[in-house]
Amino acid sequence: MASHIVQNPAAGCVVEFMQGNEPQIAWVMEEQKGKLRLFLPNRRETTLSPSRILPWAGPAYPATQSKDAVVELLNKHKERRERLASEVAPMELWEMAQGEMDKAPAEWFAELGYTNPDADAVAACGRALLQCKTHFRFQPPEFEIYDEATVESRRQAEEAARVREAMVCGGADWFRRLWEARIGRHPAPDPSSAPEEPVRQRLERMLRARMIDPETVEDEALWKQVSKGLPDDPHLALLLAMTWGLVPEHYNYWLDRADYEAGTAWEEPFADETKALVDAVKDGSTLPPAEDTAFISIDSATTRDIDDAFRISAASDGGWDVEVALACPAWLWDFDSPLGKAVFHRATSIYLPEGNCHMMPEALGEGAFSLFEGEARPALVVGAHVAPDGALGEGNFRFSTVRIAKNLNYPDCEAALDGADNAATPFLEQLRLAAAMGDKRLSYRVESGAVIIERPEVDFELEGEGADVTVKLKRTPAAPRAQLLVAELMVVANAALAEWAVKHDVPLLFRTQDVAVPKEYAGVWKSAPDIARVVRILVAASLDVSARPHAGMGLSAYSPVTSPLRRFTDLVNEAQLLHVLERGSLRWSREELSDMLMRLSIRLEAAGQVQRFRPRYWKYLYIQQQARLHGDECCWKAEVAEENDMWVSVSLPEVQLGLRGKRSLFGEKVFPGQELHVRLGKINPLRSEAVILDVRDF
Repeated sequence: MASHIVQNPAAGCVVEFMQGNEPQIAWVMEEQKGKLRLFLPNRRETTLSPSRILPWAGPAYPATQSKDAVVELLNKHKERRERLASEVAPMELWEMAQGEMDKAPAEWFAELGYTNPDADAVAACGRALLQCKTHFRFQPPEFEIYDEATVESRRQAEEAARVREAMVCGGADWFRRLWEARIGRHPAPDPSSAPEEPVRQRLERMLRARMIDPETVEDEALWKQVSKGLPDDPHLALLLAMTWGLVPEHYNYWLDRADYEAGTAWEEPFADETKALVDAVKDGSTLPPAEDTAFISIDSATTRDIDDAFRISAASDGGWDVEVALACPAWLWDFDSPLGKAVFHRATSIYLPEGNCHMMPEALGEGAFSLFEGEARPALVVGAHVAPDGALGEGNFRFSTVRIAKNLNYPDCEAALDGADNAATPFLEQLRLAAAMGDKRLSYRVESGAVIIERPEVDFELEGEGADVTVKLKRTPAAPRAQLLVAELMVVANAALAEWAVKHDVPLLFRTQDVAVPKEYAGVWKSAPDIARVVRILVAASLDVSARPHAGMGLSAYSPVTSPLRRFTDLVNEAQLLHVLERGSLRWSREELSDMLMRLSIRLEAAGQVQRFRPRYWKYLYIQQQARLHGDECCWKAEVAEENDMWVSVSLPEVQLGLRGKRSLFGEKVFPGQELHVRLGKINPLRSEAVILDVRDF
């Protein structure tokens, strides 16, 4: 055993005790009523129970020392013990002891490193072991020796605790500096001054997680600590991330929430499968039989994913014979392949001012399957007769390889209908027939109870990048007749498929809106008051595997199939029809479609939120930028949609937004349909908020 170690310390003995998680050295002055009166190096005195004394008391000196001599002795021992403790290697002691003993006193460990260690050496060893809590546990008078698994577990826990402490301290300070930069109080901090790597990574993960879900309970307690003192804003994580530079200004966090990847990088893992489909279309040997029908398509001038075309002729009864050719990726599609599953996850294309996000790889949706003029493409051809009164006859279907005669755009078609001479002129008769059919078909649907809400389309374009982006209204020539004829052709195709499926008991994905609509609500509604009135009675349309009425369309059944390049529902319906016609059996049973729809609906809802909310962000940013540019003179034309004793709801036709203001701002004679000018403030694009500050006569 080590020399100079005292078992029962008395007056004149050097001892140590724990205080503030650190060993403290002291001199025993005397024992009083079972307690030790101690003298400290700072010349203060304290009284402790003997059980508080660490088990390496010693050495012992004559009790007659002067206080000055005691202070000198204590400081000498303290300095030596600290020096010796710094030389102790606890890990090496653990490696020698682990597996040999479960526990041992400090003297035993000291003897591993010293021959006949004195009290200072033992105390130094004890001090070192006390600090190594991952490997040893002090249970007086011995140290328990942890096994390897426990050591690893405690090491990880200690590291996690260290990172957590650094997160709380460094993270809170870093977030505060970012926020102050955000509100313009200070310049943005240098990214190199961010916390150390493990903490930085954890803070990044936390911000990204809260951008996706502000209500997440992950790291909730830690988030409250690091964001303490900052505004309780649901977009706080996004604002901090943008200021930090983790994401660019105006970042589309809605895509993250939807787990929907923008750009084309998502296509890379499926390059081989995509190329095989491109090659199969180019080769043509596995495509359906070719035909020479002269179809034409009408789309926006910039559209590259062209999935529908048509031909129309006058029927002998005064009606029309219609054929709609639809892109047919289903002819070659493998729903169970990696690409098939990835496209299912995307579920739909998303069209945004900053760029389009395609459901399919661009080489397919804007390439091999797109109905480009002169290119051989697999197609589903839907035929139907439309009676002179607009009634729809029974549909017929075939799969063919077609070559589109001409890709036209809306402005050219509208101009040709107005008498202009342009690229659409050779197809003027087709356009006139389609326009006449579209008008009659719309009237027929309204007579059947259709509720049509017609709002002008508003498009925006962006100039610049990041914080310097400028939002501008995109001026697109109106083409109401061309757009109507195309819309009604698509309704014909979708309704014909739905009615055929009902007649033949073929399960499909149907879009339904099964709600009773009063007869007086049927019609085409354009004004803000009319739209507000009819919207209240309509429920949102939904997908179902059983056919039910679609009140808004005025149809007994409606099954979307006209956009298989852009919507997974249409691709599924196309594949189901193909399987029935080509093989005489179902591709999916009703139960299988129902199971698919449960998962598909989740993906469609997520993508739908991006499509709804992201364009609204740009609208509010446009309003905000106009307000900054024109100041108090920036007013917006508004039409009163609804009013009550508390609020007035208005529609801003220029940007197609609805806002609500306090009734007191509008005066006593406000009424639905009234046209006004409103001045807006407190515009927050992230929250889709703007406050009506002032109302002026039109």
